Amino acid sequence: MPAAVDTLRATRTGLWTPSLETLPGPAAQEAARRIEALGYGSLWFGEAYGRESFTFAQALLAATDTLVVGTGIANIYARGAMAANGAMRLVESLAPGRLVVGLGVSHRRPLERDRKVTYRPPLGAMGEYLDDLDSAPYLAADAVRPPIVLAALGPKMLGLARDRTAGAHPYLVTPEHTATARATLGPGPLLVVEQAVVLGQGRAEALRRAHAHLDIYTGLPNYRNNWLRLGFTEEDFVRGGSDRLADALVVQGDEAAVVAVVQAHLDAGADHVLLQVLGTDVGQVPMQEWTALAPAVLGR
Repeated sequence: MPAAVDTLRATRTGLWTPSLETLPGPAAQEAARRIEALGYGSLWFGEAYGRESFTFAQALLAATDTLVVGTGIANIYARGAMAANGAMRLVESLAPGRLVVGLGVSHRRPLERDRKVTYRPPLGAMGEYLDDLDSAPYLAADAVRPPIVLAALGPKMLGLARDRTAGAHPYLVTPEHTATARATLGPGPLLVVEQAVVLGQGRAEALRRAHAHLDIYTGLPNYRNNWLRLGFTEEDFVRGGSDRLADALVVQGDEAAVVAVVQAHLDAGADHVLLQVLGTDVGQVPMQEWTALAPAVLGR
């Protein structure tokens, strides 16, 4: 079992954040050092309109000593499999056992509008990409490939994650989905789930942050289809989501409320839970909330 997988299973809780994208590179590295000092097991980030996944991962790994860094997710349309294979092997060799590569297919609208590529059926596109990773020529000395997990929501992509990779990284899910994902994956593969959090705010502000967070996602079919499988309806997919959807996907309350939801995911079969703390906006680095949460979620 790769060392990074063992670390995630041992530490149980990490962070997922887009907010480090708003910082200059050296400041993002300093934030990673502070996150490591707080005791979180991992730090994950997305890939949309900011930094390239593997160079950013290497910058964060270079600034830390034990923290696992995960790409959540590296977009398969952002680089060919040969380039991804070379990049991930190099990063792994520079920080052995501390990189997890999350791969995903993203969404049709942003891909075709912004990346100017043709979106293909997700399962086939991901399967072909994994084939190309496996067959990519590589002449450098960095022989080890880090563990890969897939951004999987539905049963077919979860099955592909089970059969072809180290596991799955579901995003915007509930503990009920975590239980379903574990049943599909079986007992062996890694399951790393993301959980959004609004900490210590009144109901009105907590809902405002939750709806702002969901605003873009309620327009994306991949998420909507998954929520339909979880029992939500089209009425829940108004811009920013209904209050019912917000309450289900974003835990709102104090540290005890967050601990309870983390434990619900762990009880449902997650190996590692990533907390995405929602600040006043995406430009706020929620270091105060990360600091406040650490003793509660890491001291179980």
